[in-house]
Amino acid sequence: MPDILHKVGIKSSSLNDVYKALTTLEGLSAWWTTNTQGESKVGGVIQFRFGAGGFDMKVLELQPAKRVLWQVVDGPEEWIGTKISFELKQESDWTIVLFKHQGWKEPVEFMHHCSTKWGVFLLSLKSLLETGKGAPWPNEVKLDSWE
Repeated sequence: MPDILHKVGIKSSSLNDVYKALTTLEGLSAWWTTNTQGESKVGGVIQFRFGAGGFDMKVLELQPAKRVLWQVVDGPEEWIGTKISFELKQESDWTIVLFKHQGWKEPVEFMHHCSTKWGVFLLSLKSLLETGKGAPWPNEVKLDSWE
């Protein structure tokens, strides 16, 4: 099965700051979508909304300053059952985020779109932590008519 993979380095940011941006509703809404609700704890479900659509993520694992793992429990058919992980590590004065959206059944055109959008939003995360301002939905870079 194909996976979406990205690596992003965040300059002069602590592992804890990045972890907080990935695990709190305030943090998530500052880089991914302003419409973020739910429970960001293991076993909880976080709802991410983008206009008319969105995703519900069940929180499977939280390892402070190391790893975040979600499973998609509601959203587009192609996403249901897939898993999204953020692995964090420190390299000198950089925090490295290794992102994976795994478990796609096949590399359909929607996967191409999602891969690019994940890149857009991971750069929003980088911007949030380096400058204090992210570009969450609805203010992110738009790619095509699906938006």
